[in-house]
Amino acid sequence: MPEDTLDATNLKSQYVTQVASDLERNVKEQERIGAELAALEDQLQALRRDHALLLSVQQALTDESSTPLSDVASTASPEPDSAPKPAAVPTARKPKDGGKTAENKTAGRKAAAGKATAKGRKKSQPAAAPAKQPKAAAAPTLRELVLDHLGGQSEPRSAAEVTTGLAEAHPDRTFQGTVVRNTLEALVAKGQVQRNKQQKSVFYFAAGSTPVTTSPAPAAETDDMTQKDGATA
Repeated sequence: MPEDTLDATNLKSQYVTQVASDLERNVKEQERIGAELAALEDQLQALRRDHALLLSVQQALTDESSTPLSDVASTASPEPDSAPKPAAVPTARKPKDGGKTAENKTAGRKAAAGKATAKGRKKSQPAAAPAKQPKAAAAPTLRELVLDHLGGQSEPRSAAEVTTGLAEAHPDRTFQGTVVRNTLEALVAKGQVQRNKQQKSVFYFAAGSTPVTTSPAPAAETDDMTQKDGATA
């Protein structure tokens, strides 16, 4: 078979397949759109039924709220042929006591109204604010406690002894040895506390008091410590 005939046959076969596929897709699309149209038609019919029902309800409500003209005419009172004459008003009699009774009643009403107004004002006034309680005295600082403690000692104390003494004197507070030692050194730097080194230990005493040493250090060491303390001060 020639090559041109084979190509034409293959091309025709492709067209047939393509047309069949398009037909199938067209049929499915028609079915889908038909189903949607049916659903929309059902919705439209439901809306029309609801519209008719609402119109009937509206008409019924309008009829009930309107009043017939015949009822209005029957309830209206006929106009009188002539206006009635006003009745004669009797002349008021003068009180025998010269009007004092009416004045007394008026004064009593005014007094009662004044009392009611005063009671209303008392109730409307807010209650007086309670008196402010005096603030509690501020707790002394650690520096104040350290100075007070050293001032009551007859001899120098180490940082550990100062910490122990503060803990015993103030059991409601917590004292740390490192914090107490730093506070003592800060007071030494300000000149409020002095320190004295005895061998390897450091003792603190209040400024202006004379330290009492229990074990004197060697002369050479004492001189060196004195020079160092003088330089520090």
